[in-house]
Amino acid sequence: MVRQHRSTQRKVPRGRDDEGALTADIVELASRYGRYGYRRITALLRRAGWRVNLKRVERIWRAEGLKVPQRQPKRGRLWLADGSCIRLRPDRSNHIWSYDFVADKTHGGGAIRMLTVIDEYTRECLALPVARQLRSDDVLATLADLFAERGPPEQIRSDNGPEFTANGVRNWLGCLGVRTAFIEPGSPWENGYNESFNGKLRDELLDREIFYSLAEARVLIEAWRVHYNTVRPHSALGYRPPAPEAIAPNWTRAPRLPSGSAALRLPSAVAQEAPML
Repeated sequence: MVRQHRSTQRKVPRGRDDEGALTADIVELASRYGRYGYRRITALLRRAGWRVNLKRVERIWRAEGLKVPQRQPKRGRLWLADGSCIRLRPDRSNHIWSYDFVADKTHGGGAIRMLTVIDEYTRECLALPVARQLRSDDVLATLADLFAERGPPEQIRSDNGPEFTANGVRNWLGCLGVRTAFIEPGSPWENGYNESFNGKLRDELLDREIFYSLAEARVLIEAWRVHYNTVRPHSALGYRPPAPEAIAPNWTRAPRLPSGSAALRLPSAVAQEAPML
């Protein structure tokens, strides 16, 4: 009737009613967890009660100018030894554990050392003790507590550090029937599960927090360990945490709250954390 071509007519986009609330939740979670990409943010949104598509989160993510953390460059493998995580893969819980040391400093320059112990199948961090110094006796004490609580694994993987190759440690593990899998010297990629965890620990916490004392470091690192096990989405597990809140201690659980901030609808222990930036 008005002699205008159909292609000149446009419907005014209205958008969804919950677009503003979803955008606010995405920005809040991205601010709180500065090293998470939109895939992990999507997993957290779904856990918080949102029924949201990954592509929708990505669209809002890019519209808000949020940046996905850059990928690390690929690293080639020279060859595989018997202890390699490629030849020796975990196929069930408590099959293979791995452990390693991570070093950092407090604000005053004092050294701190952490022992990371993980179950390679579930990706759960079993222990993360922190001290100024950690020796083979401390390794034995940590393993003894874990064995008493969870039972010994079939194998345990590590590098060739003196704390792991000490006769006391090897003899004790041998008496319990736990086999040791030592990686080839100078080949940290053969302990890939633990090295990946150590990288997340450094990227998401150690490089972003100032520890003014050893006590503060212990509190913050243990809080991060609980968060990693019970809340943080893990890509290798279908963006589920290694040990979800359903089997977490009571103090990490919280009832579902009505719509509002996504961070407030996550477990209370997470909502009360200081932003990990």
